[in-house]
Amino acid sequence: MPDSISKEKRREIMSKIKSKNTKLEIEFRKKLWNKNLKYRLHYKISGKPDLVFVSKKIAVFVDSCFWHKCPKHFRQPKSRLAYWKPKIERNTTRDKKVNEMLKNEGWKVLRFWEHEIKKNPERCVKKIENALKRRPLF
Repeated sequence: MPDSISKEKRREIMSKIKSKNTKLEIEFRKKLWNKNLKYRLHYKISGKPDLVFVSKKIAVFVDSCFWHKCPKHFRQPKSRLAYWKPKIERNTTRDKKVNEMLKNEGWKVLRFWEHEIKKNPERCVKKIENALKRRPLF
């Protein structure tokens, strides 16, 4: 099925998709900050986590349901499958590889789906608080 949007319009739409500091990330970070949870942004370690609690070696990722293939909400695009299918598969493969690399380096990895944060951000904050309580200082 051909794309119903012109190439120029599609390029404009796609150029507005951010990889850092999305609205969801900013809102989530505010909730963490309000709980007095201090983190570092986009810390330079494997996988470029969205948030890092360096002293506890906890890496937090906020994963989009589309880009990271959420098992609950992902819907395969109907056009340009030759492009999208490998692209999404590379993302999910990379996520698994990053999780493994960080764990091997002594990091605790927490990943939250976009829908989890939207539905119940307090629950996600609580998971981070619990992980922080259980981890020793490094």
